[in-house]
Amino acid sequence: MRSAILQLPPQRAADEQRRVLREAIRQIDRAEIYVAAVGYMDLDERAAKRAVARIRADLQSLEQPLSALRVRANE
Repeated sequence: MRSAILQLPPQRAADEQRRVLREAIRQIDRAEIYVAAVGYMDLDERAAKRAVARIRADLQSLEQPLSALRVRANE
């Protein structure tokens, strides 16, 4: 019996791939809203402000390639 780690996942159909990408982008948008809410809490600690800014930047950098993939999937 093969290990599950060594098995590649099955390929998704184009429609399913678009749905997955759309949902991933939605989840990132929701995360951005929550992180923005934390950022507006007027935290006085520099480390917390830096962490919030870093998380926001990470979310934006994650959303960009997903959006590009979604555009290509819709073509």
